[in-house]
Amino acid sequence: MHYEVFGENLPAVTVHLENGEAIYTQSGGMTWMSAGINMETNMKGGFLKGLGRMISGDSLFMATYTATGSGQYITCASTMPGNILTLDAAQGPYICQKSAFLCAQPDVTLEAYTLPGWKAGLFGGEGFVFQQITGNGTAFLELDGSIKEIDLAPGEKLKVDTGNVAVFEKRVTYSVERVKGFANILFGGEGLFLTTVEGPGKVWLQTMTAHSFAAKLVPFMPFKKDD
Repeated sequence: MHYEVFGENLPAVTVHLENGEAIYTQSGGMTWMSAGINMETNMKGGFLKGLGRMISGDSLFMATYTATGSGQYITCASTMPGNILTLDAAQGPYICQKSAFLCAQPDVTLEAYTLPGWKAGLFGGEGFVFQQITGNGTAFLELDGSIKEIDLAPGEKLKVDTGNVAVFEKRVTYSVERVKGFANILFGGEGLFLTTVEGPGKVWLQTMTAHSFAAKLVPFMPFKKDD
């Protein structure tokens, strides 16, 4: 299997498959594909795993696309302006924001991951449930805005605006702390809480979130005036 990511800020990935090779996506994740690919839809792992994926922002059913001949290809497109991140699942586990999963090879496992600690879930910007990537093979994630990869040394901490932590290795410590100072809370523009990630391990930060992008569009949305 080989692949190409294209599209700049509205990206997609085309995965080239030889006979018998496959990838899977959430239901409706395929954008276009060649004629020699067979599609099979199921819960992939059973009802409980499917339910966990739903809670983490993906679909109950997953679609597996298998090449029935050589030289086949399938394209999956991002649903938001941003970038596609490629991960080797064997180097994980990786913890990802909700709805980050785009597609992966069959031996990659996608499941829900619950953050430890009530504060991180309530105020971290993504809720209690994230996505966890494990297994073997390549996984493709769709992230918002531009991506910055940072490799944190043991004990090194980084404070991030809530929601901008897109992916991190499971060994990274993820926590939330309250912004200090009355004036900072009222006028600093960062809200009450910041996310803290502590090494060792890699984190991937995104420059934009779907929530902030949607908020910017609201003033330009048409609305119907009351008669």
